[in-house]
Amino acid sequence: MYTLLYIIPGIALLVSLLAIIAPKSYDVSRDIEISKPKDEVFNYLKYLKNMDEWSPWAKKDPNMNKKLIGIDGEVGAISYWNGNKDVGEGEQEIKNIVEGDRIESELRFLKPWKSISDCYTKVEDVPNGKTKVIWGFTGENKFPMNIVMLFMSMDKMVGKDFEEGLSTLKTTLESRE
Repeated sequence: MYTLLYIIPGIALLVSLLAIIAPKSYDVSRDIEISKPKDEVFNYLKYLKNMDEWSPWAKKDPNMNKKLIGIDGEVGAISYWNGNKDVGEGEQEIKNIVEGDRIESELRFLKPWKSISDCYTKVEDVPNGKTKVIWGFTGENKFPMNIVMLFMSMDKMVGKDFEEGLSTLKTTLESRE
């Protein structure tokens, strides 16, 4: 019985210490250069429906249930999905468009766990008529998820998906006349 009096506070102290040192936020991004003009790339990226052509998650579940709410390409448009265990359920809402520069969205995951992240795509001019596309997302690690992130890396978890998606985006856009 006395042993429990030491074990329980010890576990509470350990959890408290882990929560203090655990990462409180994440910021994952990748970029790629595409041999197309910035305006053309931006105008393609601002439509949520176009993500079906290059999203790595669309490949993981081509039969997922999808629904578009609102006017695609405008603030307030929402892309909802419900798929297999690889893609889960959630929605992406366009929150801000800085014309010719940046599209900001809120990514709301409903399953397999609930979370909210800020997502963005940004375009920049680079020499020779190319465009640099930066795709990323940021968010907060709330307790107890922040403790889990001591042993997992958000960058490793989704970085490869971002790289795959950007590579497909490059191929898709560069193959268009």
